[in-house]
Amino acid sequence: MQRHVFFVSDGTGITAETLGNSLLTQFEGLEFRKLTLPFVATPEKARATVEYINHIAASDGARPLVFSTTINEAARTVLRDCKGLFIDLFDTYIHSLEQELGVQSTHAQGRAHGMADGGRYTARIEAMNYAMEHDDGQSTRDLSKAELILIAPSRCGKTPTTLYLALQHGIFATNFPLLEEDLEQQRLPKALQGMQDRLFGLTSDPERLSQVRNERRPGSRYASLAQCAYELRQAEQLYRRNHVPFVNSANMSIEEIAATVMQEKALRH
Repeated sequence: MQRHVFFVSDGTGITAETLGNSLLTQFEGLEFRKLTLPFVATPEKARATVEYINHIAASDGARPLVFSTTINEAARTVLRDCKGLFIDLFDTYIHSLEQELGVQSTHAQGRAHGMADGGRYTARIEAMNYAMEHDDGQSTRDLSKAELILIAPSRCGKTPTTLYLALQHGIFATNFPLLEEDLEQQRLPKALQGMQDRLFGLTSDPERLSQVRNERRPGSRYASLAQCAYELRQAEQLYRRNHVPFVNSANMSIEEIAATVMQEKALRH
């Protein structure tokens, strides 16, 4: 069974996507066709949006699901008339918060993912630049600024995790590959000596790692199941020897890996 899902917002739509997708994960056996409609901030744009949603509803013969975080009251009034199940995510919570706090909400647009907090935005950009410069151990400049250093054999998820931590949380994170000589000699990369308190390791399942590496270098020794199993076994031994906490990333999303790392290393921004 397939249902259309719309994430509607007068901002980027990221909040609507995040909250809506979290709710949809609880429903198995359904296929959702998702579309984000950002910057619906005027009645005119809202009417065009409603026309499109109603067209899809008529074509499908089933009501689309519409998750909205639109603040503009005039636009919301129009959107509520769509022929979909309209779920106003802000209305659900704002009234209760106003009552509890004794303060009226500002109903300001774009606060969740805009430029309202300039200092935090700048910090995230700086952290992102740092993560890209230091990706995969390519630079050791200002390594002392790193709040977190991920280490792992190739293709265990180091780079996407450090980039996510930087962009989402403003954490200065970098990562280093564990090369074959590091694994054979059971030693940390030379640049990381004395920095054990900032290290966190990633591992994987041999089958999963072999699959990922074969997408990059099909049929190579690098991607062979035997090589992957050896590297992962040696990496875990290295982590334990150096008291480096680690997690198996094989069946974890980037968000789950990042949350685990932040919890383990007590990183909060």
